[in-house]
Amino acid sequence: MKYDKKLISVIMGIYNIPSKKILSKSISSILNQTYKNIEFIIIDDGSTNDTYRWAQELTKGDKRVVLKRNKENIGLTKTLNKCLKLANGEYIARMDGDDYCTEDRLEKQLKFLQKNKEYSLVGTNTYNFDQNGIWGERKVKEEVEKKDFLFTSPIIHASILTYKKCYDIVNGYKEKWYTNRNEDYDMFMRMYSKGIKMYTIQESLYFYREDQTCYNKRKYKYRICEFLVRANGFRLLKLYPKAIIYVFKPLIVGLVPQNILKKVRAKK
Repeated sequence: MKYDKKLISVIMGIYNIPSKKILSKSISSILNQTYKNIEFIIIDDGSTNDTYRWAQELTKGDKRVVLKRNKENIGLTKTLNKCLKLANGEYIARMDGDDYCTEDRLEKQLKFLQKNKEYSLVGTNTYNFDQNGIWGERKVKEEVEKKDFLFTSPIIHASILTYKKCYDIVNGYKEKWYTNRNEDYDMFMRMYSKGIKMYTIQESLYFYREDQTCYNKRKYKYRICEFLVRANGFRLLKLYPKAIIYVFKPLIVGLVPQNILKKVRAKK
């Protein structure tokens, strides 16, 4: 089978990346993909350190890169929607500024979508890492079913490749206060309710940074936000009354000490 060389728009919001080395590894993992027909849309969300200057230096001379900067910090959700407005590709891929991926990630994902027309969105499994290296691997189900949304988001957001039309169908990410840090979970439930089928390639093609700092950032207010996202999403997917107990999961988990949660996830 011959695969079309359609344009992929990779979208990434960056904000106060800790070091140039971290950002360099992330950006280079996209610019050095085996699949070359890409545009890389990066928007700095009003960083207060040297993140934007580093991005300028790391992308200088590469015509595939569109680099913009928000005058002030507006959050990831709004920043990603700004990226989507600039995107020209038939496909959209996500990337985070402190992660990285394998060089054949986009090629494998695109081949999957073009070969399996019944699916419109594909993610990958991930390796979790911190400053000490890889400490775990996250594996999720291949084909997403409605019931999977009861537990957590069944697709790893930063690893996805999908058709741009899928974003258009749901008008992008929902810009509500309660979707902050849950914008992917909310969007995937809205996409699924529109008949968009999702799949995860059973390879870890993405390296997701998750360290103690990440856990410390998970304040209880974000658990409340997830509670509201679940309440709305489960209603949209018609998962009630079974879903009632699952709506309260984030509120309960939020009471568990973060160091214990990290140990549990590391074992998994």
